[in-house]
Amino acid sequence: MTKPSQKVSHLESAKRTIAIELEAIQSLSTSLDDSFHSACELILNTKGRTIVTGMGKSGHIGNKLAATLASTGTPAFYVHPGEAAHGDMGMITREDVVIALSNSGTTGEITTLLPLLKRMGVPLIAITGNAESIMAQSAEVHLSVAVGKEACPLNLAPTSSTTASLVMGDALAIALLEARGFTAEEFAFSHPGGALGRRLLLMVQDVMHTGNNIPKIHTGAKLTDALIEMGQKALGMTTVMDGEKLAGVFTDGDLRRAIDQGIDLQSSLIEQVMTTSCKTVAPNMLAAEALHIMEENKITTLVVKDKDQLLGVLHMHELLKKL
Repeated sequence: MTKPSQKVSHLESAKRTIAIELEAIQSLSTSLDDSFHSACELILNTKGRTIVTGMGKSGHIGNKLAATLASTGTPAFYVHPGEAAHGDMGMITREDVVIALSNSGTTGEITTLLPLLKRMGVPLIAITGNAESIMAQSAEVHLSVAVGKEACPLNLAPTSSTTASLVMGDALAIALLEARGFTAEEFAFSHPGGALGRRLLLMVQDVMHTGNNIPKIHTGAKLTDALIEMGQKALGMTTVMDGEKLAGVFTDGDLRRAIDQGIDLQSSLIEQVMTTSCKTVAPNMLAAEALHIMEENKITTLVVKDKDQLLGVLHMHELLKKL
């Protein structure tokens, strides 16, 4: 191996690579057209699965695309085109749709399969950098990922082109996710293992404070009673009950407002200072969704109810420990 004649700045090389690939992505965004819509509709209307194929670096991108689709509501898997020509075509049915990736659009292992796909009536979505290629011309839908140049200074190693294909695949997966109305709970069932699975499958009822740990006073109580209850339960709030019905809550924020208004803390009744329209959640809500509600409303606690029945109180600190 020959040594470089001068010292190369690794940092400059990295920045140049990133700039070239950013340019490729920006170009991809401006070139999107109705073909993308057609590709989404083709996949959404497919009764079977989405089969992804690609050779070499495009195969690695295809493998990732299949995994992303499968985890976001679109049943999919990757088939190696070389293996497909030697028996794995049996994995593809007439009800499936195929996504094939190839920058040149002329990859031999894939073009060999084109007549078979046509004979089976399996629709093809081609993701290539060459709209005039045999793959593009044979496909029901062609998605262009053409790039001006590779980040590789030799303009040989797939870099910008694979990045463009990766981004196009992600764009497809997310557009399909949104079209299907795919929920966080459905996502959780595709990711049951590890920390991600625990985070997504955790329900409000798994984290909330219940029973005697719920801070609770009743209407007619003095504000000082609320302060004592808040101090004992240490959640920064207390629920206010009218019999068995939730009448409101009193929080640290309510206390600050009462002090600012000069309200007599010793003689005031809780009804004078409590908040009646508090945020509530159901026990079977995903904890991650409850956390989003807290963050969106800039609050640290939520009351957990089932219809009119008070079941618990959820605090952000305990929630963050679990998530």
